[in-house]
Amino acid sequence: MPRVYHVAKTGCDQGKGTKDDPFLTINKAASVAMPGDTVIVHEGVYREWVKPKYKGLSNKRRITYQAAEGEKVVIKGSERIQNWEHVEGNVWKCQLPNSFFGDFNPYKEEIFGDWLVTIEETKHLGDVYLNGMSFYEVTSYDQLLDPPMRTEVMEFWSQIIVPVHYPEQTKYVWYAEVDNENTTIFANFQGANPNEEYVEINVRRSCFYPTETGIDYITVRGFEMAHAATPWVPPTADQPGLIGPNWSKGWIIENNIIHDAKCSAISIGKEISTGHHYRSIRKDKPGYLYQLESVFSARRNGWSKEKIGSHIIRNNVIYNCGQNGIVGHLGCVFSEIYNNHIYNIALKREFYGHEIAGIKLHAAIDVQIHHNRIHDCTLGLWLDWQTQGTRVSKNLFYNNNRDLFIEVSHGPYMVDHNILGSKYALDNMSQGGAYINNLIAGKMVHQKILERSTQYH
Repeated sequence: MPRVYHVAKTGCDQGKGTKDDPFLTINKAASVAMPGDTVIVHEGVYREWVKPKYKGLSNKRRITYQAAEGEKVVIKGSERIQNWEHVEGNVWKCQLPNSFFGDFNPYKEEIFGDWLVTIEETKHLGDVYLNGMSFYEVTSYDQLLDPPMRTEVMEFWSQIIVPVHYPEQTKYVWYAEVDNENTTIFANFQGANPNEEYVEINVRRSCFYPTETGIDYITVRGFEMAHAATPWVPPTADQPGLIGPNWSKGWIIENNIIHDAKCSAISIGKEISTGHHYRSIRKDKPGYLYQLESVFSARRNGWSKEKIGSHIIRNNVIYNCGQNGIVGHLGCVFSEIYNNHIYNIALKREFYGHEIAGIKLHAAIDVQIHHNRIHDCTLGLWLDWQTQGTRVSKNLFYNNNRDLFIEVSHGPYMVDHNILGSKYALDNMSQGGAYINNLIAGKMVHQKILERSTQYH
């Protein structure tokens, strides 16, 4: 008999998980919820990384996690810090023992990996938030003292200067030092007292993400999720996000507000056994060869329609992420992505590589992407490598540096009834595409790439 578990900020993990005796943490419910069960989470901020333990068995026997109707439920990867010490001027610091972070310290973990281009300045997975606004990382203490307000920035792909969307934000900066015992975070709060304001820092890598693969048929509905220290996720590496199924089948992620992932918000990408940044670590051959190898490795390891993909991502609002709103490679196959509102992706431009877009998918095999609204991104939608059986339909793109990029693919794929409203509308570097009844307002670039082959499936 399916059960309904309740979670509330007034609860206790030693309770029964009923409405009258709720659990305190979502993870407690996740440790007992079985196929067919529902977990209802009541109003409040839950600072935890939810790690579902059990999988659903089919579309009819899912495990559902949902916010209580009419209640605001927030899952955060951050912690609030209230013990800041004044250093000088507008600069404050907080010192935390490394044990505060456990085995994952975002202020030690670097943004690193294949196809990352901006490697001359090391950036980290940490972040500081003042009343919800994220800061910029600087690489030395001296840069904290009098940071300038920047109004223009280089757009890496086109190599043109573009306006900064939020110039005032560029004056808010942070810097961290990590030794064997402590992590010290310095930040310029521009006159605000951080002990009197609401200040948070990144702590956890994810908000809702299984640690094991194969946790199938999960529904996540109605939450706000934010502040995850997610890593750089190229297609040749493990691809964790703020939320995602981790190489599973049949998830539904719907009606959520997801924001401020350091790199990627929703991941329907690959896992680690098929390769992890080998190009950057070994430096022995081009990354696209490791891309080829990861596809063959996935096949050998059991990747198939019966085990992977077929996810639904719908009706979400996704914004303020450093790399992607939605990312995936192989794990995204046979999925449907629709009615999502995605904006402000990679606008801070703290780092750049060839994996940044509102939606960035590799091997989007038989994926349907429709009725999404994507704007104010460095790139709206990027389909790369094995775009096969894919349909891009009835999406609205505008105010992006570029709207749509389809690269190194053999097709067939169809792009129909979309509005591409930005000045730079389309990069087409593929074969086998049919473009039908689109309204294209900007520049189109068509280019052949014949030196890289892609696998058929």
